[in-house]
Amino acid sequence: MNKAVRARLGALMCGMRDWCRSRRRDAGMVTSEYALGIVAAAAFAVVLYKVVTSGQVAAELQAIVKRALDAGA
Repeated sequence: MNKAVRARLGALMCGMRDWCRSRRRDAGMVTSEYALGIVAAAAFAVVLYKVVTSGQVAAELQAIVKRALDAGA
């Protein structure tokens, strides 16, 4: 194998090994990140639900569905 290729592969493997080690050190943070993501998704769902069920938006959505159904008839 060429010296340059061997050196490049060695550098890549060293970098990968360091990356894997750093991921293991941060393994305890993953659960809290998931928890924050779930809380953020739930909050977004609540806001979206409130917007969609508001009077004006609900009327617009019903009008869109009605037009779509009438177009197929």
